[in-house]
Amino acid sequence: MSSPILTMSGVSKAFTGVQALDNVHIQLRAGEVHALMGENGAGKSTLMKVLIGVHQADQGCITYKGEERAFSSVLEAQQAGISMIFQELNLIPHLSVAENIFFAREPLKNGLIDYPTMQRKAAELLKMFDIDVLPTDIVNTLSVAKQQMVEIAKSLSFDVEILIMDEPTSALTDREIDALFELVDKLRAKGVAIVYISHRMNELKRICDHITIFRDGQYVSNHRFDEISMDEIIAKMVGRTLDNHFPAKQAKICDDLIFSAMNVARAGVFAPLNFDLRKGEILAITGLVGAKRTELARALFGADKLTQGDILVHGVKQMIRKPSDAIKAGVAYLSEDRKLNGVAVKMSIRENTTMASMDKVSNSMGVISHKAEVEAANTFIDKMAIKTPTVEQLVNNLSGGNQQKVVIGKWLFRDAKVMIFDEPTRGIDVGAKYAIYQLLDELASEGVGVIMISSELPEVLGMSDRVVVMKEGQMTAMLNTPETNQEEIMQYATGVKNMFPELEEAI
Repeated sequence: MSSPILTMSGVSKAFTGVQALDNVHIQLRAGEVHALMGENGAGKSTLMKVLIGVHQADQGCITYKGEERAFSSVLEAQQAGISMIFQELNLIPHLSVAENIFFAREPLKNGLIDYPTMQRKAAELLKMFDIDVLPTDIVNTLSVAKQQMVEIAKSLSFDVEILIMDEPTSALTDREIDALFELVDKLRAKGVAIVYISHRMNELKRICDHITIFRDGQYVSNHRFDEISMDEIIAKMVGRTLDNHFPAKQAKICDDLIFSAMNVARAGVFAPLNFDLRKGEILAITGLVGAKRTELARALFGADKLTQGDILVHGVKQMIRKPSDAIKAGVAYLSEDRKLNGVAVKMSIRENTTMASMDKVSNSMGVISHKAEVEAANTFIDKMAIKTPTVEQLVNNLSGGNQQKVVIGKWLFRDAKVMIFDEPTRGIDVGAKYAIYQLLDELASEGVGVIMISSELPEVLGMSDRVVVMKEGQMTAMLNTPETNQEEIMQYATGVKNMFPELEEAI
């Protein structure tokens, strides 16, 4: 075997009382795709951030191309040939695609930025993915999937020898994933070493050569990928076997209508649609990228304006023109991008838990009770098993799964009776997914009505009672989950079938 291009040995890192990495190690060889796996909070992303200079290790050694190195910044690592595609998008929203790709290293001509050259180079990078994005497009006008492709193009704009991909496909379509994997194969053939962090087991089968497994910040084992089964990987990741991917349903649906959308539409975005949600029910909304599921959820929550239709909560018509109206009506929305719209990452768990319910922790004069905040936060830390040493831990220091739990706790403290979850397990590992599923089922068993937007059909079928299928802004089916399957859902999602053909021209 060839000598390793990278060796990280004995690496440890702690954050304010949390031991994120404890004497871990990994070896990487040129031309291999190396999966780094573990539950959220296992230390995968932290180790890679130590490598590229985001964090400095408390102890340990990094050997890159035969030399001991310790990068002080991301740019220094990139210039040395190591680039990382972050799980959370790291783009500047008000700049163009080309400006983001070449930020802080724009080509110059006569001392000024050479925009034609920069845009030409950006177009060449984007062409590799065959996506409908122009170098002049402003990033905040793009979908999450297209922004993710821009992030990938940005990383590849460097002359990389090691490319780190942290959940790179979480927002991509199947076609975009295929294009990405073709690119991975080309990079591997050129001798580029790739660290691939993902919780999508089927992807790992397609492209990975080796796997290193972490658990709770510690090294567990290393294997050739073709010498270990998926069940063994999961058992090593979580320290236990998961016999069932979804919890047994506890909730009993009653006939009480808790939420009704009646002929709701947003002109030019989604066509008129109708559905009801019953007390204790989990209603899934699914479809392919571009189905306008998130746009529907935002409109129901008042973040975007409905152009027609009525919303009823407990049979009473609600005038939901803005999110505060929805919150007062008992409707909560947990967005797909939790860091942008779900939590305040620079604030503590205590502050995040109570921020939507300040009236509950304040006296008649509006003075906030710190004691009441701490009690509320501790209640939900215990209820949802949030891994943290203290209520004062900054949310930014929590794993993705624990951040999601903080968002749920915020809305539970608000006593929301209708909870809209947009991709609740996006970027979350197998063990944390199961914990989120248990929480959803517990919410339903307590009488909360749950609307779950999901692109993962096993999740849709494993968790929901009924399924709304959408295609390009139109509702194409309403299905009883026990009576359907993935094939039928895909037929409605792609337009092969349509229960409501009369709505096809109604957007």
